Amino acid sequence: MPSLSKHHIALIVPCYNEEAAIATVIQDFQRAIPSISIYVFDNNSTDRTQEVARSAGATEFQVQKKGKSNVVRRMFANIDADYYIMADGDATYDTSCAGDMVSLPVANNLDMLMECRTDGGEKANYRRGHRFGNRLLTGSVKNINIFDGEFADRLTGYRVFSHSYVQFFPSLSAGFEIETKLTVHALERAMPYGEMDTTYGARPEGSYSKLSTYHDGIRILRTIIGRLYMFERPLACFSLISALLAMLALILAPPLLIDYLDNGMVPRLPTAILPTDLAIVSLLIFVAGISLDSLTRAHREMRRFAYLTVPLHRTPKHDAQA
Repeated sequence: MPSLSKHHIALIVPCYNEEAAIATVIQDFQRAIPSISIYVFDNNSTDRTQEVARSAGATEFQVQKKGKSNVVRRMFANIDADYYIMADGDATYDTSCAGDMVSLPVANNLDMLMECRTDGGEKANYRRGHRFGNRLLTGSVKNINIFDGEFADRLTGYRVFSHSYVQFFPSLSAGFEIETKLTVHALERAMPYGEMDTTYGARPEGSYSKLSTYHDGIRILRTIIGRLYMFERPLACFSLISALLAMLALILAPPLLIDYLDNGMVPRLPTAILPTDLAIVSLLIFVAGISLDSLTRAHREMRRFAYLTVPLHRTPKHDAQA
């Protein structure tokens, strides 16, 4: 296992109303990695989260704009480190493996390591709706083949990032769909990544989940299928729309053609115009998909080249002092 002492490791914790759990999170990570720097980013909590975090030894930041994505962007902008551990402030993640989670990216030059939450059942793990939603949303990306990449748990909030990953992370998401963007960011730039199985426990007494099973699940699914599929695979997306319009035109056209061949007349002129317009629109959408696909590929290559110019991590401490 590589030594972590020469690397600046930062724990970044997004949280909202985690008074009951945040001190436990901070203390557990301090025991796991004594040299770790801990930063808590509070998103307008109405309880004593900020006070408890400061008392436990963390550096506390206030993020006014609501939404986990806004907090993640602020964390990446404010903190400079070699490696970042991101964990929620609800004390549900296994902190005992934090050292191993950082050691794996250090040893293998990974840009992202994802903790895969092992399913311990209804009471010991997340609720049934959350568990089903995670499986559905994780499988949806694989099935529509947005990116080449296999993940057991795409929506986990427990991850390790390299310096170069953080430097090139852009996101316009506002809520819990940020986990999807974090995964896609690594895939679209062909970053090396890994996974590690860890246990996932229940929240401590007095803490409650901020995730809405249905509302946030719909937003995440909309991000995956709507935005990502359209913007990252435009040719496939627009070709599907084009094919549906072409099929509709083919369904409407035969009755009109039969009437014309039998009587030499077109009795329903508006209906005759509709298949023609649908065919024209179908062709235009297909051409647009080809054009957008070329632009997407060019932009992806530019982002990849820019990413390659950034070192995996900063100069180690002892080298910098030398």
